[in-house]
Amino acid sequence: MHHFQYKEDELYCEDVPVRLIAEKIGTPCYIYSLATLSHHFMTFDSAFINVSHLTCYSVKANSNIAILKLFGSMGGGVDIVSGGELYRARKAGIPPERIVYSGVGKTVEEIDFALREKILMFNIESTQELKQINRRAEKTGTRPSVSLRVNPDIDPNTHPYISTGMKRNKFGISVDSALQAYEEAKDLKNIDIVGLDCHIGSQLTDVTPFVDALKRLRSLIDRLRQKGACIKYLDLGGGLGIVYDQESPPQPHEYARALLRELEDIDCTLIFEPGRVIVGNAGLLVTKVLYTKRTQAKNFIITDGAMNDLIRPSLYGSYHHIQPVVRSLKETEIVDVVGPICESGDFLARDRGLPMPESGDYLAVMSAGAYGFTMSSNYNSRPRAPEVLVKGGQFSVIRERETWEDLVRPEIIPDFL
Repeated sequence: MHHFQYKEDELYCEDVPVRLIAEKIGTPCYIYSLATLSHHFMTFDSAFINVSHLTCYSVKANSNIAILKLFGSMGGGVDIVSGGELYRARKAGIPPERIVYSGVGKTVEEIDFALREKILMFNIESTQELKQINRRAEKTGTRPSVSLRVNPDIDPNTHPYISTGMKRNKFGISVDSALQAYEEAKDLKNIDIVGLDCHIGSQLTDVTPFVDALKRLRSLIDRLRQKGACIKYLDLGGGLGIVYDQESPPQPHEYARALLRELEDIDCTLIFEPGRVIVGNAGLLVTKVLYTKRTQAKNFIITDGAMNDLIRPSLYGSYHHIQPVVRSLKETEIVDVVGPICESGDFLARDRGLPMPESGDYLAVMSAGAYGFTMSSNYNSRPRAPEVLVKGGQFSVIRERETWEDLVRPEIIPDFL
């Protein structure tokens, strides 16, 4: 469900014409719908209203502080994977007791920052990390809570780059290693193991892998409690998919129903880390057509949006629906939508049916709210796009477009040149 709809052949975001934003702000630009963001967060969170839980939005999906502020105001927390994301979360006013810290490579500086902020807990990815946090806690005079991230070796049936819960992945520790880690942790005097964590992958469209992973975690909790562990939190991660093309992912209430059947009498506060399912279909990327080009082999639409703005099609082969901002009666043709970057892999769509636009027309790349701007770059010295948030009939720039000056500001020419 989203608030991007045509009104008399013109695409609107809520009550604002997308064309108007593109003309005023320029392209490429990201546009987000506040109503969609709010609705998706509320829909997910309310699916678990009858159990003790905390919805910790996954910052990596879309890290703009205005969006973090919105979810925090709705009672949400955040799942972070870096010191920079922690800084963003605190800048957005997220209370530290609603922050969980995941990620396999936490540095000393990042750990110390999180200890100073007194976050809810660290999700531990290895025994070496466990000992490092214990050392830093002793040095800083703190006593953090930690959970063990378990790799349940479950195939999530998703793209291999976003599969995270199989034994060949870098994330988490095995079930047996978790038992051993707990035994080691009992001798560590500066930390408390209070939970288990699991995240098996992203863009999952079936509840079965979630349920299979949960069964393994449930068994592990029982074994840990037999050893005297006080497991208060069960972090089930995120990964619930969205519709990009023809997918049929479960709705949050279906996901909740399947999980809660396995969680009866678990006596834990549940933590969820949704990202894509909240923001994915709440945003789009608007790009302007620069040129069209017909060759013997292909028809090309060349836009000012490129792989540096939205890398998912090039990186994952991902599908994003593309539609004209103003519809026409032209016949559909098979085209490639490509950008200006000097790479053959620079495309937003290949062999796609679209009416051939004119130079200056706008195209909307849909479902771009997750892993769009956050994965963008300055490749080819291209400034990153602005972000715009729409509420009803008004809109606001929540990140300004970078300038050429911004690109070189951190760079220094040494005296010996």
